[in-house]
Amino acid sequence: MNTPDAPLPGTLFVVAAPSGAGKSSLVNTTLAKEPGIALSISFTSRAPRPGERHAQHYHFVTKAEFEAMIAAGDFFEHALVHGDYKGTAKQSVMPQLLAGKDVLLEIDWQGARQVREKVPDSVSVFILPPSKEALQQRMRNRGQDSEETIARRLAAAREEMSHYDEFDYVIVNEHFDAAAAELRSIFVAHRLRREAQARRHAALIRDLLA
Repeated sequence: MNTPDAPLPGTLFVVAAPSGAGKSSLVNTTLAKEPGIALSISFTSRAPRPGERHAQHYHFVTKAEFEAMIAAGDFFEHALVHGDYKGTAKQSVMPQLLAGKDVLLEIDWQGARQVREKVPDSVSVFILPPSKEALQQRMRNRGQDSEETIARRLAAAREEMSHYDEFDYVIVNEHFDAAAAELRSIFVAHRLRREAQARRHAALIRDLLA
């Protein structure tokens, strides 16, 4: 499925962050108050973590299956992250955007860069932790990773955070409720743009101006 050159009826929101910055919690809290935005479920070749469910948190596939999907051109974006593949299938995004629905992607900076190339009018948000110490503590609080894994993730986080300036908006997740409100304000403000409202309320505007 090719990406059209014309602006899409729906808005594609992209949210990225280093591991441990609280991205998923912020997104889930915000989307609970913004039911008009659909969350795209990514594919991944890594094994599920405790509590993760297939087709709810990720579509879990094998590395061979993921590589077969890459070869078939099935992905909207994909990247190799911490030794495992992650990606967004085209069928998870484009039909909804073309139908006028807003879609949100939780992806990393590499995927966000690919998305911007395909959909230049997408809206991107990067979430930062309030400090290095807070990021490290959040990783430890998960209780799922070894110290070696945490050290590797911290090094990767520094690389990820160096790309913050490629995004339209930046939120520092120091106080969760405030950060969630800031994220929601970005969604609401963008959906109230004149161009979007003119499409959404075309009949009303015609009637008011008649």
